[in-house]
Amino acid sequence: MAAKLGGIRGGKYAIGQNADINVTPFVDVMLVLLIIFMVITPMLQNKVAVDMAKVENPTPMPDADKEDAIVVAITRDGGVFLGQNKVATSELGSLVRDKLADTPGKEIFIRADARAQFRGVEDAIDAVRTAGVDEVGLLTNKREGPGGMGGQ
Repeated sequence: MAAKLGGIRGGKYAIGQNADINVTPFVDVMLVLLIIFMVITPMLQNKVAVDMAKVENPTPMPDADKEDAIVVAITRDGGVFLGQNKVATSELGSLVRDKLADTPGKEIFIRADARAQFRGVEDAIDAVRTAGVDEVGLLTNKREGPGGMGGQ
């Protein structure tokens, strides 16, 4: 809080309160917090960037967004990722089997780039199926039509 010396009453050293708000420190702190959040937010994303296929009526799969969901991503250039870690397709089955050792019967989700070669997606699905996974979910995005009418 600011103070000013010398007042109307109280003599030479009387202390009065200054009612003006000093906003500069507040703005400085808010700008620092904004910069920190702008830098850290992209690091918190736990997904590999892929441009998924767009369909008219996607099947909702809310389990794919859970923290313990096992997601395999296939990028446009054919890279295979288990979570954030790049893996070879030949190793994918054993890694998935290790992850599912404590929770059998769990569903695996595939996030494939729309422009990825189908052979890479098929190989990843085959590797996951040979690991003993019964249910494989293929994640897609909803196609947005002109005017938000779904293409009508």
